Amino acid sequence: MSRVYLLVEGQTEESFVRELLQPHYARIGLFLTPIIVSTSPGHKGGVTSYAKVRPQIERLCKQDADAHVSTMFDLYALPTDFPGKSEPAWPRHGSGHAKADYVEARMAQDIGQRNFIPNIMVHEYEALLFVQPERFADWADQTVVEALQAARQASAPEDINDSPQTAPSKRILAVMPGYQKPVHGTLLACDIGLDAMRAECPHFNDWLVKLEALVN
Repeated sequence: MSRVYLLVEGQTEESFVRELLQPHYARIGLFLTPIIVSTSPGHKGGVTSYAKVRPQIERLCKQDADAHVSTMFDLYALPTDFPGKSEPAWPRHGSGHAKADYVEARMAQDIGQRNFIPNIMVHEYEALLFVQPERFADWADQTVVEALQAARQASAPEDINDSPQTAPSKRILAVMPGYQKPVHGTLLACDIGLDAMRAECPHFNDWLVKLEALVN
């Protein structure tokens, strides 16, 4: 049996872990516990600064040394105080995968705990939903589906960029103003399934491979 605490950005990621990842990995003896980050006393959700999440990561790593700790934070709008983001070596013009890898490496170095497995989503959770845009047909009309399919055909889900106008979630909201991340985000992900997501999102798949290695 292996245990992993997942520090997640919000309710959608928490639900994603509970609905998709927990049942899938429990079968092989990997038990995942999602924990929404705290932003201030009594308030949870949203990564507003590294200074606020670092103590939470470190505390989880130290309070249960036999378990592992990982994260589900979005690369899109990641605060500038995260390790690596303000360094000269930051791959400013590199791919989302390269940027996420760089932040993850610097986070691992900064936290310095052997049981920490950093993970940054490229570019954000909604990229997973672009794996099969046709799944939006249950929630929106065909014009919405066609607009999302066009974005998907132009690039791989994890390559959809991270500007405030064209990040995955912004593209969805632009054509589907009624999109509600906690509701639609999890239901659509369940319809798509992990296998399809892993096949189209290599950085996401790499993270799951690391988690699976804890059992093997």
